Amino acid sequence: MHEYGIDIGSVSLKLAEFDGAELVRTLYVKHRGSPYNLLLDILRQSEIDRLVLTGQLVKPLTDILGASRINEVEATATGVTHFNHGVRSIIEIGGEDSKLINVQNGIKDFASNTICAAGTGIFLDQQARRLCYNIEDLGEVALRAKNPARIAGRCSVFAKSDMIHLQQIGTKPDDLVAGLCLALARNFKSVIAKGKDIATPVAFVGGVAANKGMVQAFYDILQIGPEQLIVPEHHNCIGAIGAVLAARKLHSGSVYRGHADFAQWLALPKIVKRLPPLNGEERARPAIFSIPPVQKTRCYLGVDVGSISTNLVLIDAQGNVLGRKYLWTKGRPIEVVLDGLAQLDSETRGKIEIAGVGTTGSGRYLIGKFIGADIIKNEITAQARATIQTDPRVDTIFEIGGQDSKFISLQNGTIIDFEMNKVCAAGTGSFLEEQAQILGVELDDFGDLALKAESPINLGERCTVFINSEVVHHQKDTNERENLLAGLGYSIVYNYLNRVVAGKKIGERIYFQGGVAANKAVVSAFQEVLKKDVNVPRNYDVTGAIGIALIARDALIDETKFKGFKLASKKYTSTSFVCSGCSNECEINEITISGERAIHYGGRCGKYEEKERKK
Repeated sequence: MHEYGIDIGSVSLKLAEFDGAELVRTLYVKHRGSPYNLLLDILRQSEIDRLVLTGQLVKPLTDILGASRINEVEATATGVTHFNHGVRSIIEIGGEDSKLINVQNGIKDFASNTICAAGTGIFLDQQARRLCYNIEDLGEVALRAKNPARIAGRCSVFAKSDMIHLQQIGTKPDDLVAGLCLALARNFKSVIAKGKDIATPVAFVGGVAANKGMVQAFYDILQIGPEQLIVPEHHNCIGAIGAVLAARKLHSGSVYRGHADFAQWLALPKIVKRLPPLNGEERARPAIFSIPPVQKTRCYLGVDVGSISTNLVLIDAQGNVLGRKYLWTKGRPIEVVLDGLAQLDSETRGKIEIAGVGTTGSGRYLIGKFIGADIIKNEITAQARATIQTDPRVDTIFEIGGQDSKFISLQNGTIIDFEMNKVCAAGTGSFLEEQAQILGVELDDFGDLALKAESPINLGERCTVFINSEVVHHQKDTNERENLLAGLGYSIVYNYLNRVVAGKKIGERIYFQGGVAANKAVVSAFQEVLKKDVNVPRNYDVTGAIGIALIARDALIDETKFKGFKLASKKYTSTSFVCSGCSNECEINEITISGERAIHYGGRCGKYEEKERKK
């Protein structure tokens, strides 16, 4: 009897062919978004008596083909224990999913990833493309590393930011690749295996098990050796093998009906989920401007230091913006702030007299200490203050930046609730940047093109890396470009509303700020989904800096207390170390100014810095 096991995942198709009790062939091939067409080609060329299916994408096929279906966890566990009887834990990492299966006389326990790609093969695949490596070569490259880099493993997009910074300072590609492997292994241990025992011996299976760098990373992270971590011979097809073996145990006896009905089903036009077109209103690009002073003017400086950008704003006593700077932080906040101050001084032709200074953002304490700020406040307070200046009746603020997003609810000018998102890029500007690059669209053109879409594609609210796969799949039809762009606008809105707002009350006077507010598609998608007006204020991209400048003005408006601001020449030393508080293992910058107590900056989650400030 010829039995075929087919395992179809999000990235690849795996095949195992049995002739009686003998395994005669295995096949592992990436389906590149067309799994069913690939399966039909295989079926046409095969003599099959019984067909057994497993994997994420096989559910609609069992009745059409007359096939048995086995749960993928059961299939993997059966395949592994058939060849390796003593195994107690199984690590499976595929293209878009990862699992930990504990086995002891059957499946004892298991855990899998959710909607994040950080612990999966596609995480490595995407980073390999950025470094211009074939994914098949990544393992050998990693093994050449001498000093593996420290890279955030909680989000593929955040990892990209770390890599850009590391490349700028000359980190070797070998060390970057090894750092990626270690980041994935750390993520698996702390997220997938959280609270669970990884008992040895361990079997490592799935397509990623072919990566020798990942094998070495698990040696290091799990602190085990080659005798305790086994990579089975058929590691990449173990699910397909196990599906046949499990079906035999269950005496599952569906009769394979051939591929004729399947071919007809496949020829039917597929329904693509669509969304309403965006409102099509050609909104004017939000205003970004300042009015330099014509005479000596007393003003207030606001500095917002974030992980991606650093913003500086000068306002006068009436709150008018006299000068503004939007600069990339590049991991060098002190140097960037000093450069921004010099640029502001030059552009205002020396006609400013700074009466007060405020700092906000993740680097507020560091920069506040360095430049001698009068006021240091968090970014929630600063964002709210700026918007209240624009509209005292505002009750809701959406703020979406490069790598984080915020929701603020107000009542009578007072913050009553807020939320922030820091561990996923799906609802942030980096998400749009990633997708625009795939589609070959400039970010400045994104919104205008999206508004032309007649039938936006519903891409859902998934991880940015998983949506990449959807975009690439639909990208084959060039007529869908505008529909994809509009769908991406919807996607960032759904991600933001469901992950950041998450059921909190949204009011009627809504303001949308942060860099993403420049995108007309996102503004229109918010309005389409909420059925409410969404306003974009002036200087939407530097509202945090404006807000903290206003707070400084409000605190220091008393003329009798005017002391002026003069940037002191301060010496500082800088070192760095790795925080092991979570799987990110962030590189923390420790900066000591003129012999004072050290200030810490640079953590992705801010936990270390907060802990140090409370001491």
